[in-house]
Amino acid sequence: MRLSRRALLAATTATASLPAASQATAAERRRQLRTGFERLAAQGYALLHGDRVGIVTNPTGITRDVRHIVDVMHADDRVNLTAVFGPEHGFRGTAQAGGSEGRYDDPATGLPVYDTYGKSGQPLADIFTASGVDTIVFDIQDVGARFYTYIWTLYDCMEAARLAGKRVVVLDRPNPVTGRSAEGPVLHKEFATFVGREPISQAHGMTVAELALLFNEEFLTSPVPLDTVRMTGWRRSDFYDASGLPWVPPSPNMPTPDTAVVYPGTCLFEGTNLSEGRGTTRPFELLGAEGIDRRWAAAANELALPGVHFREAYFAPTFSKFQGKTIGGVQLHVHGRAAFDPVRTGIGLLITAKQTWSGFTWRSDNWIDKLTGSTLVRTMIDAGASTDEVVTGWQQELAAFRKMRRHYLLYR
Repeated sequence: MRLSRRALLAATTATASLPAASQATAAERRRQLRTGFERLAAQGYALLHGDRVGIVTNPTGITRDVRHIVDVMHADDRVNLTAVFGPEHGFRGTAQAGGSEGRYDDPATGLPVYDTYGKSGQPLADIFTASGVDTIVFDIQDVGARFYTYIWTLYDCMEAARLAGKRVVVLDRPNPVTGRSAEGPVLHKEFATFVGREPISQAHGMTVAELALLFNEEFLTSPVPLDTVRMTGWRRSDFYDASGLPWVPPSPNMPTPDTAVVYPGTCLFEGTNLSEGRGTTRPFELLGAEGIDRRWAAAANELALPGVHFREAYFAPTFSKFQGKTIGGVQLHVHGRAAFDPVRTGIGLLITAKQTWSGFTWRSDNWIDKLTGSTLVRTMIDAGASTDEVVTGWQQELAAFRKMRRHYLLYR
């Protein structure tokens, strides 16, 4: 493991712990969270002075008064913004899962928008070269799960920037489900895909700036010139609603911060023949299939998983699995976020779904292995393992990742 001088210096100057009063005291107002972009702008974009700048962003790249940062930067003579790079779902967010907006000129600013989705390595480096930019800025709201693709967009852009001889600047935003701990299985490299390029845990407990430092020192072929602009006023124990920031869905099926809380566990149902709630107003909180009844919720509640209750639920997805059909299942009701473990909960739900519904199957392409990062979860559940046994199966690898992760944490 290599620790960069920048990571070490940043860690030693981390913001000190601040009061946790429930009311808006003067100390709390001074602690108001400021995003990486807010700090960059307050400093007159000095970090970007003299560079032609391209930015990788999406609808979450906003100010607290909900102006998009591309519009703000384009109108400011202190920064030379010359290109935008759109990830999955697109820069303006018009595409559904697995889609992008393609190459076009943004009507609001006239800036060229390049499509990065599905591109990596030299092809992406060629796009950066063709754009003529000197520095690539990244500002996208993550949700804290390994299989949420924006962190791998960051990884791919860092590697491509290295190949193209560009600098990367990462503007930090909160991990909406806190940065208290890393949880879940760690990816095995032979299962690397766009829902997991490198061996990190399923719930990584890091911000995008912290991940950028880790990627640069641990996983890239060689480091890229990298600067990170940290937040101020964020604590690792903070959920998103403590930030004071507006929530913009990072993707169409991540409508609320509540979705992000359960997503690191219930997204595993994408690897089964059950609906993960896409096509409903509560994706990843509603799960079900034809033929499931009250027995699943009862079995899930018997697990006594911390911080969550399960309600028997019936719903009709408007798209995706079981479109237009009324199906049965469960709704998760998280009543204690601090105690709730989404990954353990997801495993418990998979096990009880298999036990109570004879129609349960994994997706034929074993997508579950890509989501969990190995065959461990699937094979242990098929062998009849309990929730505790499955969770125990990844603890050694998780401990090793946690040890690595500690060197790149910027906040207390």
